[in-house]
Amino acid sequence: MSVDRVEEAQGGEQEIAVTAAASTTTVRYYSVAPGVRLNVRSGPGTTYSIVDVLPEGAQVAILCQTPGTTITGPYGTSSIWDCIANGKYVSDAYVQTGSDGYIRPRCSL
Repeated sequence: MSVDRVEEAQGGEQEIAVTAAASTTTVRYYSVAPGVRLNVRSGPGTTYSIVDVLPEGAQVAILCQTPGTTITGPYGTSSIWDCIANGKYVSDAYVQTGSDGYIRPRCSL
């Protein structure tokens, strides 16, 4: 596996193109709101347990998105939750995606 390039995109977004064998997969990283330590939850809502805390300046890859608890944060009010790893979710209201809607496929919970 090799990394072809890393680019800083508008809005603090990074794009990495990774080539493995004959296929190419693009993973995008999105910035968490400045000055925020963001709770990572086991599901898409505030009733789920906190499983991790992202440090200030963190960037996340969004695997999929799903509806959940409505949250108001630095990037508006949203019921979208971003899955950043298996069983790890953060509110989209704290992630600078550049959109108020879905940017990734819906998760199958």
